Amino acid sequence: MSRLYAKPLPGGSLLMLLLFAAVLLSAIAVSYSAHWNRKLLNELYAELSVRDKAQAEWGRLVLEQSTWTAHNRIESLASEQLRMRIPDPTEIRMVAP
Repeated sequence: MSRLYAKPLPGGSLLMLLLFAAVLLSAIAVSYSAHWNRKLLNELYAELSVRDKAQAEWGRLVLEQSTWTAHNRIESLASEQLRMRIPDPTEIRMVAP
């Protein structure tokens, strides 16, 4: 009756197998890291684009606000729509405090 025994690995073979597994895992980690980096970079560019659009909109709103609040526009609206005018000096009365 013969028994089959597993041959023990030579001394350096186990070390080589562990090193091969470590190199393989390292290669997979590098690939994953590069993928993750590209994904985050794409998200950053998308957020920068949103920021740029918001800044452009803010600039347009500030310009519109300055147009609506311009002194000559307010004065023309007051005189045309509300029929306001600057009083004559004879119409001005000083009130004592």
